[in-house]
Amino acid sequence: MSSLNSINIHQSPPAATSLHPSLLLFSGGTAFNGVVEELKKLTTSVAHVLPVSDDGGSTAEIVRVLGGPAVGDIRSRCLRLSDQSTSEALAVRTLLGYRLPLDAQEAKLEWYSIVEGEHPLWKDVSKPYRETIRAFLAYFQNEVLAIAMHLFFKFSLKFTYLRDVRLLKSSEEQRSHFVLAMAGARIFFQSLDAAIFLFSRVSQIPTESLVLPVISTNDRLTLGCELWDGTIIRGQNEISHPTSGSLQLVDKVFPTVNPSVLEQLRNVDCIIYGMGSLFTSICPSLVLLGVGEIIASRSCAKVLLLNGTYDRETSGFSASCFVTAITDALNRTYGHLNNRLKNPSEYINTVFVPKDSQIPVDIKSLAAEGIVNVVDVESMHDPKVGIVYEPKSLIEALANLLSGCTNKQS
Repeated sequence: MSSLNSINIHQSPPAATSLHPSLLLFSGGTAFNGVVEELKKLTTSVAHVLPVSDDGGSTAEIVRVLGGPAVGDIRSRCLRLSDQSTSEALAVRTLLGYRLPLDAQEAKLEWYSIVEGEHPLWKDVSKPYRETIRAFLAYFQNEVLAIAMHLFFKFSLKFTYLRDVRLLKSSEEQRSHFVLAMAGARIFFQSLDAAIFLFSRVSQIPTESLVLPVISTNDRLTLGCELWDGTIIRGQNEISHPTSGSLQLVDKVFPTVNPSVLEQLRNVDCIIYGMGSLFTSICPSLVLLGVGEIIASRSCAKVLLLNGTYDRETSGFSASCFVTAITDALNRTYGHLNNRLKNPSEYINTVFVPKDSQIPVDIKSLAAEGIVNVVDVESMHDPKVGIVYEPKSLIEALANLLSGCTNKQS
């Protein structure tokens, strides 16, 4: 019988930290953000694969008004990866992460001050950066005003910029922020990839760090799910924070995955399923055609970072339930039978568990699925979400794992 292994968090990271391993990480927009800074100390050669179906908060309003894919999670990860080594880099990071006031009138005045280049946020930002970012903020503003004017003539309604198109919300969690700049760039280039490239360069993200939308599209995407009783729930936010499901027709499709994701999967040293919302953040990226086939063919480390706390999507789940959900997504179990692929151990060969996790680790069930390497990692308590990984310990555990894989290969 396998037992839960504990790593020694007082042990120095192994020499593998100097090998600059390459990783591909499937994650959502927020759960892994707290680990990004520590991960840079191990390697910056990381492909961050993110969904583009978020429809909550201010992202929902941008998508509702302007259409296109959701860019909120992508902006959030780009911000975390941005450079902080100079005063200008810090100023750009502060600018791109800034949140407007909750009061609509204050937000409007401050917005115009930013767009016109007069706000104190621009103080340490050089002219080339300032004019580049301002151009896309102004473009975003013009697009919103054009829509407002169209609706004014069509429905004889009055619109106040930002307020009546509801890009500002009434709660702290949902107020508008500088995802607007990326939205403006996406509209201008008619390409999400081009917008990501621009902001990667503007915020000086390491060139070997990639932020990849799992689906490369300029269209709006809506996530849906079907319950066992036949109820269809439409929208990522509705799935995670349900109010009421409704029976409706839904086209079941497997969209084309971003080719860059498949390319990275073929070459990285380690594939990681990050912590986060299992069914609305992780699985939507795994169900796409080609993802399961490539992962099953690789002999590299394949790591599941188990959540530390239950959420609305995983109440009552054990560790093996997470493995089953991921395997079902990669196997496309609920699609055509001829798409079914491999066993769980072909997709996951290591499970990391935060100490004191609410999720029970059913060792026997995991072993029956061929997963025997279970690693216990130090945790800490986050007042907003509960038990999470202690970032330094998590990266040390990952370094230890990759060092072992390197030694076996050599």
